[in-house]
Amino acid sequence: MPRTAPQNARTASRKLEMILRHAARVFAEKGYEGASIRDISRASDVSLSGLYYYVESKQKLLYLIQIHTFRTILSHLQRDLQGVTNPAVRLRILVRNHLEYFLRHPMEMKVLAREDDALAGEYRKEVAEIKRRYYGTAVGIFEELRRAGQARRINPRIAVLSLFGMMNWIHTWHRPQVDPHAEALSDVMSEMFLHGVMNDRRAGFEKALGAGRGTLGVVKRAAG
Repeated sequence: MPRTAPQNARTASRKLEMILRHAARVFAEKGYEGASIRDISRASDVSLSGLYYYVESKQKLLYLIQIHTFRTILSHLQRDLQGVTNPAVRLRILVRNHLEYFLRHPMEMKVLAREDDALAGEYRKEVAEIKRRYYGTAVGIFEELRRAGQARRINPRIAVLSLFGMMNWIHTWHRPQVDPHAEALSDVMSEMFLHGVMNDRRAGFEKALGAGRGTLGVVKRAAG
C-alpha cells in the first residue's frame, strides 16, 4: 500500500495535466462560453463520467489552467532569480522566463489573455492574488533598476504593464519557423524595454548587461 498510493497519485496527476492541456486548446479555439464539457471530453478522449471524476465543472477547469500557469511561471522565476543581483539581468530573466513558458504553452496563453474575466468567486480571487504576486515581482525589479540609477523616474505601473503588454500577445504573431526562439526573443524585448527607461540609452544598457552576463550564464547552467 505505501508504494501504490504515490503511484496512483502520480497517475492521477498526469491524467489531470492531460485533461487541462486539451481543455486549454478547446477554450482557445471555441472560447470559454462557447466550449462545453462534452467538447473537452471528446478532445481528451476521456468519458464524461471520467472527466467529472477530476473536475466538477467547466469553471473549475478554467481555474486550474490559470492557477497552474501562474504558479509554474512564478516558481520558475523565483528559482532563476536566486543569487542574481544585477537588476538589468534580473529583468532579462523575467522576460525570458515569461516567453519560454508561453511559447511552449500557446493555448494557455490564449486562454489567459482572452478569458481574464471569466472566473468568478473564490476562483477569481485566488488567481488574482497570484497574479498580483507576479506583477509585484516585476515592479520590484523595475524599482531595483531605478535605485541603481539605470531607469528614468517614470510610473512603475505604466512601465511594467507596458512590458507585459509587449510579452502577452506574442501568440498572435509569433511563428516558430521565422521568428526568434525564447532566448533570442527575450534579448530583443529586454533591449527594447530598457532602451525606453534607461538614463544612458545604449551605453547604459550595454554596461548594465555586460556586467551581469557572467552571472546570467551561471544561472542558465544551474537551471539546466
